[in-house]
Amino acid sequence: MSEVLTQMQQNTGTPIAALGKVAVLMGGRSAEREVSLMSGAGVLAALQSQGVDAHAFDPAERDLCELKRLGFARCFIALHGRYGEDGTVQGALELLGIPYTGSGVLASSVAMDKIMTKRIWRAEGLPTPAWRTVHSAAETGAAFGELGTPMIVKPSREGSTLGLTKVTSVDQCAQAYALAARHDPQVLCEQFVSGDEVTCPVLGAGAGAVALPTIRIVAPEGNYDYQNKYFTNDTQYLVPCGLPDGEEAAINDLVLKAYRTLGCRGWARADVMIDRATRQPWLLEINTAPGMTGHSLVPMSARAAGVSYEALCLGLLRRAGLDADNGPDQALE
Repeated sequence: MSEVLTQMQQNTGTPIAALGKVAVLMGGRSAEREVSLMSGAGVLAALQSQGVDAHAFDPAERDLCELKRLGFARCFIALHGRYGEDGTVQGALELLGIPYTGSGVLASSVAMDKIMTKRIWRAEGLPTPAWRTVHSAAETGAAFGELGTPMIVKPSREGSTLGLTKVTSVDQCAQAYALAARHDPQVLCEQFVSGDEVTCPVLGAGAGAVALPTIRIVAPEGNYDYQNKYFTNDTQYLVPCGLPDGEEAAINDLVLKAYRTLGCRGWARADVMIDRATRQPWLLEINTAPGMTGHSLVPMSARAAGVSYEALCLGLLRRAGLDADNGPDQALE
């Protein structure tokens, strides 16, 4: 069993007193601010319940330079989306010399860009649905003709399904492009995969990284949108996932390769679609600062592996680091 998982299950590692004063970064300026505040509140309460000297810190309301002046020794990044998950905050913390949770600058910035992520995965021989990058409604219509129906249109550098449309006719392309482009001028059109939707978290780094139990997501009418992610109880999350023999192990192996290829560390969660007819798994994207709300999937998977929410938060904090300490993020050979 992986060392990182064992330590979290047993709630062991760096003594709590040695963690110092901790800032839980939450809120921020991205379109996912509301979700980040919910994640941050959960993490803050969990760390404080374990005796950590943890405090909320919203970069939208306070300058990051205050972290140094106020004596913060570590940061738990509970920011989602831009200005938190995209390498910018990671770079600022590197300059300040304050260790932080999750991936470093390069892996964070690459993983935030779905198009760049897909290019790297494809170059490494990992399966990801066909796609086109578009810059206009006309190009979106042309992509629909090439990729077929249904087609997913979404911002390249946004999360939580914000700005996403499932297009079933060419007449919908202009509106779908306009919605996605409001969030990001770089718009991704992706071939839709019909089948089982699953997600798989990963903890650790390099050869020591471990995949947590896969979760199968069954959303109302197959629509796992922003509302069904965070604000309803209608979506089913199945863990154990109930997939056929061998499929979960294959997905875990695929997700670990995807994680290591991008040079991720700390934690992340990869989303995968399994083709209903062929049972081929297809990588969609990877989140390097996953949600930690009451509806979030990493805590759910961790519980199935014997790790409580509090132990998960504390374990991630104990593994906070800097690129300067870990070396630059690199894909494994």
